[in-house]
Amino acid sequence: MSALVVRGARLVEPDGGSSSPVDVTVRAGRVESISPAGSAASGSAEVLDAGGRLLLPGFVDAHVHGEAAVLDEDVQLAMLRQGVTSVVVGQDGVSYAPSPAPGERHTAGDEPSSGLHDAAAWASGYFAAINGEHPTFRGGSVNDLLATYDGTTRVNVGYLAPHGTIRYAVLGAAARAATPAEADRMRALLTAALDDGALGMSTGLEYVPATYADEAELVALTSILAARGLPHVSHMRGYEDKAGPAFAELVRVARASGVATHVSHYHGPAAELLGYVDEAHAQGLDVTFDSYPYLRGCSILSMVSLPTWLPIADVDATVAALTDPAVLDRLHREHFPALADLWPRVTMAAVPTGTAAGAPEGGPADALAWAEGMTVPDVAARLGLTPAEAAVHLLVATRLRASCVFAQPPTNSPESVRALLRHRAHLGGSDAIYAGGRPHPRGWGAFARFLAEHVRTLGDWTWHDAVTHLSTRPAERFALTGRGVVAPGAVADLALVDPDRVRDEATYEDPRRPASGVDDVLVAGVPVLRDGSLTDALPGRPLRPGAGVPAT
Repeated sequence: MSALVVRGARLVEPDGGSSSPVDVTVRAGRVESISPAGSAASGSAEVLDAGGRLLLPGFVDAHVHGEAAVLDEDVQLAMLRQGVTSVVVGQDGVSYAPSPAPGERHTAGDEPSSGLHDAAAWASGYFAAINGEHPTFRGGSVNDLLATYDGTTRVNVGYLAPHGTIRYAVLGAAARAATPAEADRMRALLTAALDDGALGMSTGLEYVPATYADEAELVALTSILAARGLPHVSHMRGYEDKAGPAFAELVRVARASGVATHVSHYHGPAAELLGYVDEAHAQGLDVTFDSYPYLRGCSILSMVSLPTWLPIADVDATVAALTDPAVLDRLHREHFPALADLWPRVTMAAVPTGTAAGAPEGGPADALAWAEGMTVPDVAARLGLTPAEAAVHLLVATRLRASCVFAQPPTNSPESVRALLRHRAHLGGSDAIYAGGRPHPRGWGAFARFLAEHVRTLGDWTWHDAVTHLSTRPAERFALTGRGVVAPGAVADLALVDPDRVRDEATYEDPRRPASGVDDVLVAGVPVLRDGSLTDALPGRPLRPGAGVPAT
């Protein structure tokens, strides 16, 4: 079997420095040997000249909304130019699978279930501005979805079973606790998803319908994860001023079920947030978190601007409600006044309308793409409306598919970002969203910014720390055996990084610019990025717990 030799690379050392130049020989998708530079026999092997660059294990993006975008070459380029070779999708409790056929009947215990709801269509519509639309998957099992990533992309894809999707399949948009029989059906769907290779389960407790789940439901599901040693990954029930009660809920669930807990996109006042983590560790709980190095977030406009008493899980019902004078009167009296300070901080990222927003063919397009990149007050001024009225207009026109970038409160300061990423429980995650004309730049720059700003400029990390936070620790969190290190026998997902040149290039004004300083990347030992450009190889594979390189 042919080999590849990475000639003259430097490896990071535990003390933060780098090794003398070495040759790394790769064969059959794994690192075969590491020897002094110039000593590896090349023979018929392909040679990749490292030129003294750092050879790092490919980064694992612990939180990314890429289940559709990862099949897009431009997105693959954005990931690889930052050294990202594996991504974990299925985040925030909403994604495409498991989604049994609508009306399919399942049995939980001795009681036959009612017909299941169309979770795939619901998730695709609800998170259209976050996850995008998968080009081929229209419903089915987690195994069916993972198959769409087998040899079709340049990066590896791991998947979390999304609690909201599972709940919707069983209960639809019901705003209530699950019955025992419904809880059993959810447990069955989760078990099947894990059998298919899901890396854990995600919850999005600020999103519908997961916000209606009580702790008993969460404990029942996470107990299944605990038995398999897989994590509960949670967008908590709140952040910033709601972080304390939200984190406490996760602690109670973890204590009751024994599950390992991972908090998504942790942000806010670091001293308070890290105190919660340290206290959980002192209680013997396994808690980690991810964060990204930016002060602005991104989500769907409906979550940012609407109250939970609206039936947001039901798009048709919510759009109808937003045209009801009585509902609008209540919103303007009870809800919108508290958002006056929010509107100037919100910039529209994706504003799909017409058929792109799920409207019927031949209906009014109401094109609003011009609003992308504008703040809500600026959109309002152009429409001749108040900011609250403009938000409603955008939501109705897009059928809730609008997304936005927003400045977070001042408690999410540069100092807090730095303190969080220095913590021993931290993992790197971009929370990348690739949809829209003006997406958040983190999908194109988060990992490069970690390296350029927090290693090279500020010194928050050594290069060894960067490998730990961005590769080794996430590989361990998601049971990605053989990844996260450069060592004989390890999977050869490898990135050559120029430590003096790596940097993010994407900005809020120009968010789709690929990063600089990572020009050569291997996935399973196969070159996928050469001299900064994509090759034709598609060695990406679905990632399952404990799986290494598939046999060929």
